[in-house]
Amino acid sequence: MEERMDPHEQARRPRRGSDAGPGLVDGAARPDAAGTAVGPRAAVGPDPAGTAVGPGPGDGADGAATVEGVLLSVLADAEARVPTRVTGYATLWDQLRVTVRGGKKFRGGLVVRTHDALGGRRRDAAVTAGAAFELLHAAFLVHDDLIDHDLVRRGVPNLPAVMAGVAVSAGANDVRAERFAEASAVLAGDAALSLAHGMFATLDVPTDVHRALQELLRDTVLFSVAGELGDVASGLGLWSTSHEDAMTVAESKTAMYSFRAPLRAGALIADAPDDVAALLDRVGSDLGRAFQLVDDLLGVFAPEGVIGKSNVSDLREGKATSLLLHARELPVWDEVRDHVGRLDLLPATADVVRGHLARSAAPARVADQVRDRLGEAADVVRAGDVPAPLAALLDEAVRTVGASLDRAWRFVESCR
Repeated sequence: MEERMDPHEQARRPRRGSDAGPGLVDGAARPDAAGTAVGPRAAVGPDPAGTAVGPGPGDGADGAATVEGVLLSVLADAEARVPTRVTGYATLWDQLRVTVRGGKKFRGGLVVRTHDALGGRRRDAAVTAGAAFELLHAAFLVHDDLIDHDLVRRGVPNLPAVMAGVAVSAGANDVRAERFAEASAVLAGDAALSLAHGMFATLDVPTDVHRALQELLRDTVLFSVAGELGDVASGLGLWSTSHEDAMTVAESKTAMYSFRAPLRAGALIADAPDDVAALLDRVGSDLGRAFQLVDDLLGVFAPEGVIGKSNVSDLREGKATSLLLHARELPVWDEVRDHVGRLDLLPATADVVRGHLARSAAPARVADQVRDRLGEAADVVRAGDVPAPLAALLDEAVRTVGASLDRAWRFVESCR
């Protein structure tokens, strides 16, 4: 018999992921020889602070706060440029402000802190570039919600949901309200993308640095397009995804714009040598992959009130995350295969599936992947000839992602 579900729940779909040196966090279990999970080893490092669980490095000093000030100024200026009484126009900008004000601003903060750690002297340019990355992030989130037909972001109605409400208040029926919401999401995301490009275009840096930054922004968008398309294709069963494919999607969709590009932007603005930029690329790739793997665990095992999004979406979609790819290779798949990938999956049944997965070796395999990536990043930092402040920043990033793994593992254990 087909399961029935609340229409609001059915609208929720998976989204882009949430938000180093001495001692890596090592809190997840490893499978024993029989393939069952063994308890976690001692954890190192504090839990990340914040209202939602997310594996991102702290903003540090005033980096994120300064970036947010620039963001709000840019959005206010953009809205004021077009005086209009079009229905929903002011609300659209208000919702973009809500989107950029949420989260930890760690991408923007990473640009600023990397620049500062390298002794850069163009902090205003670093702050502007950091704000541009946050606008890029906002654009991706809005478009993500549109692609996934999602109505909630960070635990509250998102831009499409609010814009649908505007249309209903203006007399639209449900079909017209949905069309208005979809159009609003396309336009809002495009506006944020345009503003990000505009901020990069006005950076006061030497010509060669400016050219390199423009190319970086272009490549970041193109990588994200490829990663998002791969993610959608795998979720729809249009692409048979391997573990390596899943990591390639994570690299394109998450690692590039969350770590590699912000680190490189800070280095470019600070006139860092090529070998330092290459090191940051390697570390950023490892951090980004680890970040996405932790987010895969949180997206299934953490409570919705903690992560601010549905914890059933990945299961309903049968999304090709590393967690579910590992599960397909284990006996647990016989217990869950009839439920994973069902859009009518009820939360109560999802709890049963979650319990089966938590008791399997699949989460421990994902945790091992995270530790491997964080270990690689820490090894690169230790082996590299980088300034001490930069090494400390990268160490902090590794420890913070590792601390999120610790917390994710506690959610796994709570589901057993």
